[in-house]
Amino acid sequence: MPRSARLDAPGVLHHIIIRGIERKTIFRDDEDREDFLSRLGRLLPSTKTSCFAWALIPNHAHLLLRTGSVPLSTLMSRLLTGYAGYFNRRHKRSGQLFQNRYKSILCQEEIYFSELVRYIHLNPLRAGLVNNLAQLNRYAFCGHGVLMGHRRRDWQDADYVLRYFGKQASDARRQYCSFVESGIDQGRRDELTGGGLIRSLGGWSAVQKRNMRDARIKSDERILGDGDFVDTLLSEANERFERHYEMRRHGIDMEKIAERAATLCSVEPADIFSRGKQPGKVKARSLFCYWVVSELGISHLELARRIGISGPGVGTCVERGKHIAAENGYRLLAGMES
Repeated sequence: MPRSARLDAPGVLHHIIIRGIERKTIFRDDEDREDFLSRLGRLLPSTKTSCFAWALIPNHAHLLLRTGSVPLSTLMSRLLTGYAGYFNRRHKRSGQLFQNRYKSILCQEEIYFSELVRYIHLNPLRAGLVNNLAQLNRYAFCGHGVLMGHRRRDWQDADYVLRYFGKQASDARRQYCSFVESGIDQGRRDELTGGGLIRSLGGWSAVQKRNMRDARIKSDERILGDGDFVDTLLSEANERFERHYEMRRHGIDMEKIAERAATLCSVEPADIFSRGKQPGKVKARSLFCYWVVSELGISHLELARRIGISGPGVGTCVERGKHIAAENGYRLLAGMES
C-alpha cells in the first residue's frame, strides 16, 4: 500500500514520533542525548519552528512542534540526517538508524494541546526512566523539567504552555503539575496517535454514547482532531495537490520555470544552475526555487539534490524568492499561458 503524503502548513501543530529502526536504541548515553538536543536547539530558531513539549527515550523520541515558514520536512531531514551521521561515527557503526519515516500527526490545538503536552512529558515515567513525579520534575531529557523551572532549554517555548494553566508563573506551574499528576494512571494513550474523530473519541462506541451517530465523520491517521478540522486540512491539502497537478498538466516543469525566472532577471537559464553570487543569478535562482517548491510541490531535499546545493540553501532561496515575487508582482504563469 502506498504511503500517504505528509500534511503540513505554516502554523500547524505536529506531534512527531521518531523511532529507531527495528525499535533499536538511538540514544545510548547522555552525550548522544545532548548532541540531539543541541542540533534541535539550533534548527528550531533558524526554521522559525516552536517546540512546546519533548521527551527522549532510548529507542524513540516525541516532539510537539508548530511549524513556521520552513516546512517540517526540512527541519526533520536536517535534524535526523545530522544526528544519524554523528551517532554512526561515534559508535563506529554503519547503516540506517531511524525507521524510514518519522510519524507526524497534525493536531487540533484547542482540543488536544494540553493533553499532548502531558502525554509526551509522562513518557519517561511510563518507560521507567524515572520512578515518580518528583524525579520527572528534574529529569534532564524531557521538557517537563523546563516547565517546572528546574531545567533550562532556551529553545522550548515554556511560557506559551504555562499560559494554558494560569497567568502567574508560580500558579501556572502548580496547575500544570497537578494536571500532569492526574494523567499518570492513564497509561498509553493510543487515541493520541491520530485517526480523526472516531479514533480521537475512543472508537464507535464512544461516538454512539455521545449521540453523534448522524455526525459527518472524517478519519485520517495523519490528523488528530474533530471531523471539521480533519475535513478542512484534507481540503487544503487537496487544493495544493490540484494546483501542482494543474501546473504539470499545462506542461510547466522545472525547465519552464527556469526559463521564466531567467527572463525576469535578465540572465540565462543555465546561470540558475551555475555557481556564483552575482545579483541577477541569485535573484533568478531564488525565484526558481520558490516556484518549483510552491507550484510543483517538489520538496526542499529533492530540489537540493537536483540543483546541487544544500537543503538549508534551498530554504534560504525559497524564502528570498517568495519576497522577490511579492515585492515585484511576479507571477509564474504570466507570459507563459497560451
